[in-house]
Amino acid sequence: MHISIFVDKKDEQDQKANAMLVQHVFIINRAGSLIYDWDSKDDCATVEKTFSYPLDIVLDIVDQKVTVVFGERDGIGLRYTVCAVNGAPVQACRVMFAGAEKLVLDIIQDEANYPLSLRFQPPTISTNEKIILSSTFHSLYTIAAQLSPVSKSSGIEVLTTNQFKLYCYQSTTGVKFVVVGSLSLSTGVDALCQRFDEAIRSLIERQDKFNMLTI
Repeated sequence: MHISIFVDKKDEQDQKANAMLVQHVFIINRAGSLIYDWDSKDDCATVEKTFSYPLDIVLDIVDQKVTVVFGERDGIGLRYTVCAVNGAPVQACRVMFAGAEKLVLDIIQDEANYPLSLRFQPPTISTNEKIILSSTFHSLYTIAAQLSPVSKSSGIEVLTTNQFKLYCYQSTTGVKFVVVGSLSLSTGVDALCQRFDEAIRSLIERQDKFNMLTI
């Protein structure tokens, strides 16, 4: 299924800017089930830094990836993984270094290899984790709406942490559009979600008309 969304000129600038800031998009139905998700593949999400010895970030192998387990700093968070060493890509915890394939952890532990440039990428979310997160957020959204002292509360609209922002737009049909992005993401999100909703509505209407013609 392919959906094309056409935007007005006045919205185009905001949406182009936000395209570089959006990390994840989730569409959740009224029952709390995930029906669509999208992840950013933009390399700008990576963080590269040159370190001196000793390394003040604790790394370990988690799920066959060299992962940060302690020592957040300079935009490098927990569960971030090493994706390159001195510009060479890491594959299965190994990297080409000084003309030979070596384990990343062995390179990091050797003082003679410093200064060392390491590139980190944010943690990826598995399909199963996305399903669990969608269901959990749906429950939290419902609880927040019920506990809010405001009459007819719309539930969670914006959730801000020290690492990301989460925006939620609920359509009149109960479908939730959840956008997760960087802290600098601020404008145009509601318009983006509304256009998602309009595109889906248009698609459903065309599908219904097609079904009526084929009966």
